[in-house]
Amino acid sequence: MTAILATNTIVPSTAQASAFAGKDFLNTTDFSQEEFVELVERALSLKREGYGRQLLAGTVLGMVFFNPSLRTKTSLASGVARHGGTTIDLTVGQGMYTFEFGDGVVMNGATQEHIKEAAPVLAQYCDVIGVRCSELITTGSKAGDSSATWAEAKKDIVINSFAKYSDVPVINLESNVYHPCQGLGDALTLREVFGKTQRKKYVLTWAYHPKPLPMATPNSQLISACDMGCDVTLAFPEGWDLDPDIMATAQARASQAGGSLSVSNDMQQAADGADVICAKSWGALSHYGDWDTEKAIRETLKSWIVNEDLMARTNDARFMHCLPVRRNVKVTDGVLDSPNSIVIQQAGNRMYAQNALIASLLGRYES
Repeated sequence: MTAILATNTIVPSTAQASAFAGKDFLNTTDFSQEEFVELVERALSLKREGYGRQLLAGTVLGMVFFNPSLRTKTSLASGVARHGGTTIDLTVGQGMYTFEFGDGVVMNGATQEHIKEAAPVLAQYCDVIGVRCSELITTGSKAGDSSATWAEAKKDIVINSFAKYSDVPVINLESNVYHPCQGLGDALTLREVFGKTQRKKYVLTWAYHPKPLPMATPNSQLISACDMGCDVTLAFPEGWDLDPDIMATAQARASQAGGSLSVSNDMQQAADGADVICAKSWGALSHYGDWDTEKAIRETLKSWIVNEDLMARTNDARFMHCLPVRRNVKVTDGVLDSPNSIVIQQAGNRMYAQNALIASLLGRYES
């Protein structure tokens, strides 16, 4: 794998295909920190060299979407096509059967096909299966539409069931807990913009949004920034803590990479001297499933917006956001349209990161 030196110099890797080939990608921490950085380096290399090698020729990627998608679906389809492969869009609710995931269920209700048959059948047709299923993307703020507790949602039954019953690699395209492709793409962006990422101050800040959003993206953004050796500050209002298990993992990975992780409930102070401001909203775990109560508290937090005054406190920071973004709600026009905004580059890098990932999982990548 790559080695991260004290100066965060990336050393060319001698990684063997067996480190990635045939494995699932459900979370970036499925791989060691060195392997994660190796994937980032592979993505940067593929972006620079173009599409001449056609690494995915003959590859079929099945994309199972339970939720809407713009960047994930398009970046996958475009990236695979440019490397000679093809994708199949399997959007649940649009010509697809509804799936059952429970054991011992008498299927005399709305579900029409069990994952025990669906996943292995798709694995015969496809070389890789990507799955997006995040309950908060579609439930919005309606109380009772999602799991009663975070503990239940955290089981990520859908993505884990696909991985359990599929004989080919399964890629998490966003679940309740993780969005690892976003984390990988963001890490590529940090590497591309800064070169040396270790000890860069990266602030992941909560921002107001009228609806509770999933925790998956901030969870993965947090871990990936820690894996890149940044000095990470997680800023959020009191009561909007991320899952303690996620925090413990991020803390361990930050220490391993020579960076740090701290928490702040003061958005302004957190921004002081930052090299990166990454904005994201997420729902309050303490009110998970009780979104009416959560909304009443959320409405008092509209001051949590990234604006020009906040950016003026930084070290000429770059602004990042996973998109889509609500202008003048989470971030002002002035920040989003400024030269320091790298959200378009960040979104574009999803394609290159995923190309490198798929090629690696299939053992197609050659250094």
